[in-house]
Amino acid sequence: MPKVLISDKMDPKAAEIFRQRGVEVDEITGKTPAELIAMVGEYDGLAIRSSTKVTKEVLAAATNLKVVGRAGIGVDNVDIPSASAKGVVVMNTPFGNSITTAEHAIALMFALARQLPEADASTQAGKWEKNRFMGVELTSKTLGLIGAGNIGSIVADRAHGLKMKVVAFDPFLSPERAIEIGVEKVELDDLLARADFITLHTPLTDQTRNILSAENLAKTKKGVRIINCARGGLIDEVALKAGLDSGHIGGAALDVFVEEPAKASPLFGTPNFVSTPHLGASTSEAQVNVAIQVAEQMADFLVSGGVTNALNMPSLSAEEAPRLKPYMALAEKLGSLVGQLTHGAIGRISIHSEGAAAELNQKPIVSAVLAGFLRTQTDTVNMVNAPVLAKERGMEVREVRTEREGDYHTLLRVSVKTDAGERSVAGTLFGDQAPRLVELFGIKVEADLAGHMLYVVNDDAPGFIGRIGTTLGEAGVNIGTFHLGRRDAGGEAVLLLSVDEPVTAELIANVRALPGVRTVMALRF
Repeated sequence: MPKVLISDKMDPKAAEIFRQRGVEVDEITGKTPAELIAMVGEYDGLAIRSSTKVTKEVLAAATNLKVVGRAGIGVDNVDIPSASAKGVVVMNTPFGNSITTAEHAIALMFALARQLPEADASTQAGKWEKNRFMGVELTSKTLGLIGAGNIGSIVADRAHGLKMKVVAFDPFLSPERAIEIGVEKVELDDLLARADFITLHTPLTDQTRNILSAENLAKTKKGVRIINCARGGLIDEVALKAGLDSGHIGGAALDVFVEEPAKASPLFGTPNFVSTPHLGASTSEAQVNVAIQVAEQMADFLVSGGVTNALNMPSLSAEEAPRLKPYMALAEKLGSLVGQLTHGAIGRISIHSEGAAAELNQKPIVSAVLAGFLRTQTDTVNMVNAPVLAKERGMEVREVRTEREGDYHTLLRVSVKTDAGERSVAGTLFGDQAPRLVELFGIKVEADLAGHMLYVVNDDAPGFIGRIGTTLGEAGVNIGTFHLGRRDAGGEAVLLLSVDEPVTAELIANVRALPGVRTVMALRF
């Protein structure tokens, strides 16, 4: 039974779901990093919020860990590169608090437009400064979205209800999607020049850090009001204060800061500035939603292999997993075979799917090929870290699909390019379930790839099968399966046979000494 640790406070429904799905769960919160390192090794999964820091040291101690699930969007507290290198899947729940965060952005926009915090403080102080708080209407104003993903599109929908015009800057926003959500796609400079309100909904990356820099803030429309419920670091806070002080920026509302908890900020006390303590996801509905989602996603992965909302692995739904499982087994075996039989630096590896295989989600299949291939070089590889390791080794990975059927209803071909040329192997599924090799380096040969095997390339000549059978018999080796193939009569032939125990160096030497043997190797699957 898989075992999960919930290390941050989370709605009790998360633990209920784990137990219902057949996953053992411990709820132990508030531990120090040292205490977490001491205990994390016994768990297959780690469910967290924002308090637990999944560092390289924690991952090193997590010897059984397979998945980290973040109940929420941000994963700043997870060392994703280290997790990927260790083969640990990192998931988040990007949709559980989307509505809540979008609503908070709209609430802050209203607060800025009508100066609600200042008006509230003034009124409760016994003043009646009706003429001091002259707000602006949202109707007919232009809202600029920096980031038009899930949350940004919800904000756009709410803004349309307020009769606002919405423009959006997002390099990943397609023209079709822009039309669908009712926004005008623009470049950043255009947005800065036109927007009366700007709200940010983008992750913090090297490309988005300080996207509202001093230079870009200077390009904004005079009197612009800026809202950030996404991530601290998207705005230059010192430059923002200067803009507020000068009056160029009409108002700003931040729910997130460069340093959190924000005990001090250059913006605190600045007129026309509103702040909240990272409340974007803080509603009772959102807390329940993200807890349920992270538990469901982690349980699906640990029990059935489904991968949802992973940040370092292709998604694979629980419904897809059963159909893809035999293909992934075939892909891993083919990758392992070509890895064991290929020597020298690999410049390129190509994965070609034909027929029914071409209709499937290719990313898990590609990852399985790479995992099988690289496992011949290192033991610490799986589908999560295989693409990372391939990239580190400078391998070019190509993916090709051919939907038409060839000789087989479904086929996977794995080809590698080395200094010595290109070599390929191909396989299919018998009965849509059983992986079977059907071609080896251009030679037709049908074989199961399992257990301990002996690979022999020899001259096609009478008597060879008898001689190799005698050699194995004299060595006390029992043959499980025997598979033959050849290019032409009397030419190069291939023999793949499975045996009941590991192939010894002595046996290899004896087979190599037989007349007509060109190559002999031990294989393991």
